[in-house]
Amino acid sequence: MNTLFFGDCLNIIRDQLAADSVDLIYLDPPFNSNRDYNLLFKTPKGHAVDAQINAFDDTWHWGPQAESEFDQILHQSNTEATEVMQSLRRFLRENDLLAYLTMMASRLLELHRVLKATGSLYLHCDPTASHYLKIVLDAIFGKENFRNEIIWKRTSAHANVGKRYASVQDRLLFYTKSSQWHWQQPFLPYSEKYIKSHYGQVEPETEWRFTTRDLTASIQRASKGQIYDWKGVHPPSSRCWAYSKDKMEHFEKEGKLVYSERGIPRLKLYLKEMPGIPLDDIWTDLPPINSQAAERLGYPTQKPLALLERIIQVSSSEGDLVLDPFCGCGTAVHAAHKLDRNWIGIDITHLAIGVIEQRLNDAFPGMVFAVEGAPKDLASAQDLAKRNKYQFQWWACWLIKAQPYQGKKKGTDSGIDGLIYFRDDDGLAKKIIVSVKGGDNINVSMVRDLKGVLEREKAQIGLFVTLTPPTQPMIKEAVTGGYYESPLFGAYPRIQLLTIDGLLAKTERALYPDLSQGGETFKQAKVETRDKQDSLI
Repeated sequence: MNTLFFGDCLNIIRDQLAADSVDLIYLDPPFNSNRDYNLLFKTPKGHAVDAQINAFDDTWHWGPQAESEFDQILHQSNTEATEVMQSLRRFLRENDLLAYLTMMASRLLELHRVLKATGSLYLHCDPTASHYLKIVLDAIFGKENFRNEIIWKRTSAHANVGKRYASVQDRLLFYTKSSQWHWQQPFLPYSEKYIKSHYGQVEPETEWRFTTRDLTASIQRASKGQIYDWKGVHPPSSRCWAYSKDKMEHFEKEGKLVYSERGIPRLKLYLKEMPGIPLDDIWTDLPPINSQAAERLGYPTQKPLALLERIIQVSSSEGDLVLDPFCGCGTAVHAAHKLDRNWIGIDITHLAIGVIEQRLNDAFPGMVFAVEGAPKDLASAQDLAKRNKYQFQWWACWLIKAQPYQGKKKGTDSGIDGLIYFRDDDGLAKKIIVSVKGGDNINVSMVRDLKGVLEREKAQIGLFVTLTPPTQPMIKEAVTGGYYESPLFGAYPRIQLLTIDGLLAKTERALYPDLSQGGETFKQAKVETRDKQDSLI
């Protein structure tokens, strides 16, 4: 069940997921904020900060794809969604925002199909288009199934002020599929100030903090068993006792009654028995991932693990299925696995799938999960290379545990497609350059070019990864590159030719020493203990 899918979530949900099969959906789709997002990889000390790559841009444009998806919406069975999208088109016209909303609507229709009747959906967005998204969700899920618009204070920075108030929040639109849904009430712990002001009394024999509560109730709702004298005390004429006489005797036996000077009883409420403050729809207690956070993996829109753990604990049980159709760097699937839920994650880039694979393997050593849609043989690798050059390069880099690299943006040809850092002594980390070729036409000049890049970058080793077997002149040219002499581990060829076929078959591998076992190349998620989680109190 635990599976990562590479591809468009619309197609994967339609083709792979059955109706009424998912317990909880969390999605954090692009926000249509017209931004490019750069993924920052780890750069060891002593190396230039050059390891960043354009993870995605979230600019949507009206074109054939948007028109096709809009037409599909018009011909599906949810007439409310059809009416809403036609109204939005008349209002917005054919522009980038309508393209974004069309993309979201077609996927939300499929998400509604696969969600169980007792399931919940949380759509994470910012104020850019949240008001439009809520209208679309009302049409698909029914306005009666809207539960909350949760405000998460994601930052306290004020650099984005200008001539407006600082923007510091994200929204979570919370919907259910029906009037019956899974719910585990969340609580926040009391603050020290609240404890001192409301639980100021301490029981001498136990040193437990407590407060007291009135034991009377309105007589308008009284039953016959709530009207009686208690130790000669009778409530005021408009009041009765809140509990039966048997219950009062039970409280007395447990030592939970205290009396005023006039003999009026009050009920002891111990701090240790209180669950906390019920969580409201404004979340300010979960800080964002800052630049120094231990869990930061470099992904531009990474959300804190605690945020996803809260959602998953509240709206699902152990063994339930959690789906994230825009899984990015995998925080939702990480949290789901940690909390003993089954999960499915989908993303349209191999860059994201690679980040998640690395993250899960670091956090849960030895765990088993499937990756679907990624090449598993030479033919599928060739197909990916023909369809998308960059996706192929990113996938090939992850195949050899290299950071994908592209400089500041796509199209920058520096002769580097990936980087590996390794450590083989007590000095600074060393560098390996990766060059990936997905075409049929490879030649000896490409190997010479890689040798030149090694000299320019002062790198120790170069890996030439290709779909097509290298020619004999290429093999001879690689040999002339000589050897890197490791201080502790001997000699390694400076230029290594690797084929995708050999890497997939595990008959070939990159040769280099590394005392850090990959720790210099990737930001690593901490190992999770998988202890049973406490309730949200």
